[in-house]
Amino acid sequence: MRKRSKRTRPIRQFLVISTCIVLFGVLALSFMGRKELTLPHRLIFDILGTAQSGVTGIINYVLDIRNDYIDLIGVKKENARLREEIKRHQALTVDYREALATNVRLRKLLDFKEQIPQPTITARIIGRDPSEWFKTFSIDRSSSDGVGKGMPVVTVEGVVGQILDGGNHRAKVLQAIDPNSAIEVLIQDTRTQGIIKGTGDSYRLHYVLRNNEINPGDLLITSGLGGVFPKGLPVGRVSSVVSKRRGMFLDIEVEPMVDFSKLENVIVIMKSNQLTE
Repeated sequence: MRKRSKRTRPIRQFLVISTCIVLFGVLALSFMGRKELTLPHRLIFDILGTAQSGVTGIINYVLDIRNDYIDLIGVKKENARLREEIKRHQALTVDYREALATNVRLRKLLDFKEQIPQPTITARIIGRDPSEWFKTFSIDRSSSDGVGKGMPVVTVEGVVGQILDGGNHRAKVLQAIDPNSAIEVLIQDTRTQGIIKGTGDSYRLHYVLRNNEINPGDLLITSGLGGVFPKGLPVGRVSSVVSKRRGMFLDIEVEPMVDFSKLENVIVIMKSNQLTE
């Protein structure tokens, strides 16, 4: 504030002096009446006119700057308000999209539940095992909800895994891609049977004889044998088939139907089964 006062003080002094000179000139001319102006008087009159014009110009210039400054402050405040308004609408848009995506996902789960004859319960994933050695995650259901060890866990896309531990407050799920998981399956078109085991990020189909015709893209579904998973649930698609010179069985890689990295909600099929070895 002090610096601003020092900068404006010379302008104020100049305006005061100029105003006094103009007033003095006006008074002098009024005393002269209609007398003819002499050369000195004309000189004074020209000087006063020039000074008056300069003072008027300076005043107008200062007023313009002041008005522009006030307008600029108004525009700045309006811009700030509009930015906050945009942020608020962006947040609402994000919330709306998330709610819509959640609604669609849950609607698919509910529709899928109606296709499963056994009693089911939906669950939300609340934690994942950070270890690279075990493919497990936790859900917000527990033994108090009737969830028990060995119950199959599925989603709209297909098989997810089995309940590893019911727990008192949460249940742990062993994912089907874990190396400790094994599921009896069959190829939907040819009805060729085998056992699928996890590799950590995909599957490998075991015990399929070399004389069977297996092609990439073939769909694998649960066979219903073993009494764990209901028959006909999608598991994966054949991604590669290798027939080795030695050995009785084909080397078959399978891509999971479920994207385990994007799972948020699952369905637990309420059956009393033991976890497969």
